[in-house]
Amino acid sequence: MEQQSSTQESPLSTNPFVYTFESPHPVYAMAFAPSSSSSSSAAAAASSSSSPRLALGSFVEDYSNRVDIVSFDEDSLSFRADPGLSFEHPYPPTKLLFHPSPSQPLLASSSDFLRLWRLPADPASSPSLSPAVELRCVLSNSKSSDFCAPLTSFDWNEAEPRRVGTCSIDTTCTVWDVERGAVETQLIAHDKEVYDIAWGEAAVFASVSADGSVRVFDLRDKEHSTIIYESPRPDTPLLRLAWNKVDRRYMAAVLMDSARVVVLDIRSPAVPVADLHRHAAPVNAVAWSPAAPRSLCSAADDGHWSAAHPDAIDPAMLYTAGAEINQLQWSAAHPDWIAIAFANKVQMLRV
Repeated sequence: MEQQSSTQESPLSTNPFVYTFESPHPVYAMAFAPSSSSSSSAAAAASSSSSPRLALGSFVEDYSNRVDIVSFDEDSLSFRADPGLSFEHPYPPTKLLFHPSPSQPLLASSSDFLRLWRLPADPASSPSLSPAVELRCVLSNSKSSDFCAPLTSFDWNEAEPRRVGTCSIDTTCTVWDVERGAVETQLIAHDKEVYDIAWGEAAVFASVSADGSVRVFDLRDKEHSTIIYESPRPDTPLLRLAWNKVDRRYMAAVLMDSARVVVLDIRSPAVPVADLHRHAAPVNAVAWSPAAPRSLCSAADDGHWSAAHPDAIDPAMLYTAGAEINQLQWSAAHPDWIAIAFANKVQMLRV
């Protein structure tokens, strides 16, 4: 692995707390760990409680890709990559997520299949000749062959962690019981490709699609779905969906090739409660604050990320990365940290 470094930068920004990690490959998929430490030792966890941890997936147009796990030390203000927690991944992962419970050292990834990876409880104790990360299982949503349509995204159900929902270009959403390694249910969710999925409750999830709709599904009534929103132009796909985990009445959606972020209230379908135009180029990612109920962050091809209240005219924070930002994550374990990815760089921003 090439040398990786971190630096403190202060580009044209209202936020001076920006730190950069350089990877030897382009980065797309990215996930914050729910806990700062994977060690089972309470003392070790307490001593490193201020250390956010990230899983980073490479984006190389080849079968061979990688996932690296890096930690950010708030004392030294630097990143540390653990080679024992780097592993090969088939195809670029479209999404990465840690198990919602810090006590479960599991990482999930989506690409051609849904994969679950077991991380070591204590990487330092792993034998040098044994792999530190083990592939626990490979889950295919295809019932008819060894191949399945690519998975565009997935979401881990925080209220019911045995459930993981995946979405695919084959128009389906599949709910997995990952403890049994079996399909709980599979739905034809949309008329076209499904691009994103998000859980709202233990039995309720929403999805967005190339058909331009946001649909909500309840596993207790699988025969019906509720259309919360449809694109003004039916041929405009919806690419990303974020469900507010603090105030579950709200969700945000991103349209393809659009600088808009649409904020929806599930109590008032069809009409957005806010239509945000804070970018000069297409938005690629959006995330709700895990602590503030009405704070939303977005990142776009204009190289900006902005964080603000949806009702505000101007963003509360605005940062310029100097390159097209393709990914954004807001840490639930460390709500004062946001991470963005562009090219081969990941930046942590204190908000």
